[in-house]
Amino acid sequence: MATAPRPLSELTLRGVVLGALITILFTAANVYAGLKVGLTFATSIPAAVVSMAILRAFKGANILENNIVQTIASAAGTLAAIVFVLPGLIMVGWWTGFPYWTTVAVCITGGVLGVMFSVPLRRALVTGSTLPYPEGVAAAEVLKVGTNSAEGDVENARGLRILILGSLFSGVFALLGKMKVVAEEAGKNFAIGNTATGFSTSWSMLLIGVGHLVGLSVGAAMFFGMLISWTTLVPYFAAGGDLSGGVDALVGGTFRGEVRFVGAGTIGVAAIWSLLKIIGPIVSGLRSALAASRARTAGETLELTERDLPIGIVALVTLLTLAPIAWLLWDFSAGGPVHDHPFAVIGGSLVYLLVVGVLIAAICGYMAGLIGASNSPVSGVGILAVLGASLLLVLIFGHEADPTRTNALIAYALFTTAIIFSIATISNDNLQDLKTGQLVGATPWKQQVALVLGVIFGSLAIPLVLDLLKDTLGFVGMPGAGPNALAAPQAALISSIAKGVLGGDIDWGLIGLGAVIGGVVIAIDEALGKAGRMRLPPLAVGMGIYLPMALTLLIPVGALIGHFYDRWAKRRPNAEFAERMGVLAATGLIVGESLFGVAFAGILAWANRNSPIPPNDAPLAVMGGSFEHIALWLAPFLFFGFIAIAYVTTRRLVRTAPPASEPPTDQEIANYR
Repeated sequence: MATAPRPLSELTLRGVVLGALITILFTAANVYAGLKVGLTFATSIPAAVVSMAILRAFKGANILENNIVQTIASAAGTLAAIVFVLPGLIMVGWWTGFPYWTTVAVCITGGVLGVMFSVPLRRALVTGSTLPYPEGVAAAEVLKVGTNSAEGDVENARGLRILILGSLFSGVFALLGKMKVVAEEAGKNFAIGNTATGFSTSWSMLLIGVGHLVGLSVGAAMFFGMLISWTTLVPYFAAGGDLSGGVDALVGGTFRGEVRFVGAGTIGVAAIWSLLKIIGPIVSGLRSALAASRARTAGETLELTERDLPIGIVALVTLLTLAPIAWLLWDFSAGGPVHDHPFAVIGGSLVYLLVVGVLIAAICGYMAGLIGASNSPVSGVGILAVLGASLLLVLIFGHEADPTRTNALIAYALFTTAIIFSIATISNDNLQDLKTGQLVGATPWKQQVALVLGVIFGSLAIPLVLDLLKDTLGFVGMPGAGPNALAAPQAALISSIAKGVLGGDIDWGLIGLGAVIGGVVIAIDEALGKAGRMRLPPLAVGMGIYLPMALTLLIPVGALIGHFYDRWAKRRPNAEFAERMGVLAATGLIVGESLFGVAFAGILAWANRNSPIPPNDAPLAVMGGSFEHIALWLAPFLFFGFIAIAYVTTRRLVRTAPPASEPPTDQEIANYR
């Protein structure tokens, strides 16, 4: 009698240790990136690549163990986004540093709640949804190719070649950018009569890869939002503005100070609408989770791929986490106006955290499924969260006349938002990881445990890096900040919102205008859906308004490239294989730049190990300022040339592959090993 195959090892000690080391490294890199340019990079794919390279040297390593490593490490790319809020406490002068255990506790409690809130969403938004999950799919393809290529499979070996080629092109181009051989960005702001606007793009192959993976509908929606922002909103709000400081200052100030608030309003309405649309699947997911829990209690055996953390444990952990959160809020607000009404304020804050946390988990999970975790505008969610927290305080205290009491309330609103933001960032990532797990046959509860471990490891590193950067470079807006201070753009925006609401001078008209735009887009999207046309996802439109053009312009371009490639692939006799190779080509563009981003962060840290003043921001530069004009023109030629070669090579390898019905010959296997 044949015996059942032994299940693959999954949640192993060596995987946890490796995941912890990668998490700490990537967390440090992401904290710096988030503070410098307001962006963090997704770490799932780089972590999967590093994990496969290391674990391949060990006996018994397999795809599920590698998946656990990337699940743990993915917490670095998301939890590090807490830097979008916490530096605000330095900027308003409430903190002079980052208290280690307080900061750790904020990250851990919020992160654990993010994991718990997203557990019942798996059945609604992952297994029972058609959302594309671009980064989750890409990570799964990397894991599959890395595992199967070792077995001599011709298709997977071709896929590995495509993945490596795309990664090399992407990584090499990023390297050339840091060497100043090619420009990393291109753009120009210009005056039009008494107003101004501009255009810009980042020469980032990662954005092309993301565009391919999210598809034409999302890409078109982002392009539409970008057009609204830069052809209408920026010129409208900049009209009659002060050009004495230069057109760049006017355009940049208009976008940051007014247009992004409009985008936040659009995202808010679109997020609420998206949540209303997925309430049904969420309820079904909760029922399935409860049914699975009852089945497990009754002794029934569930498939490994359907075993989440039991819903009873989820509820218990959620309730137990509220106690340390209540203590954190009490301790943080000691001696301030919050202690005039402690039960009302702290009790209301806990209810707000629970209700808004659940809603944000669903919204962020949906956004991650739509466009990917690294491109999901969680800072927009942070804006809505700080608005709610600030309004809660206004309801209780009104607008304080004493600046000291007002500043204490601003700090409390930011602190509460930091916990909510931890929930948002982790739920934004968790469902992406669970999608990867679904595609590779992982056990959900083991991934959920792994993500909790990643939250803990990342939380232990974040305050150390924050304090180091605060002490050496500082943040723009903090007392005593020098000329080389890090911008921390999201923290500055979110703290300014808290000041505006509690100080009574926020412009609600901007957020209201965004809400109106969101309502119109929702109506258009629903009409297109009923007509059977290509949809216009409202959240993607909101992202196009809210995010800088430099981060959005190439996503629609990538979506268009992916659309034409997929049209070609569908006409091939091996259509499914052809489409999968296109996914791998796009994934390679993401992998190369992501890995280089990690490597460059290490190079940057080494170059500034002795804290030089000013810091060396371009340690790899080989070209001086006189080469900038040539680098600006050279960039698009090399950029699109590399992309063209990557896709042409992909098509050639697809055309020469044997049809799916014909097994490869021994010679073909030998050629592609």
